[in-house]
Amino acid sequence: MTSYNVGDNVTTRKPHACGCSSWTVVRVGADYKIKCDNCGHVVMLDSDKFFKVIKVAK
Repeated sequence: MTSYNVGDNVTTRKPHACGCSSWTVVRVGADYKIKCDNCGHVVMLDSDKFFKVIKVAK
């Protein structure tokens, strides 16, 4: 399993409603908080859901 740090850019499997699939990791731990690079929307996911949603790290 890959380790992610605050400030890492990640790509999701499905794009956000704004059309962007590039996100920045804002918080790590038991939960992950990611911020959309296009519209700034912030989403908090538990670690299991986060690793299912992420496609690749840039």
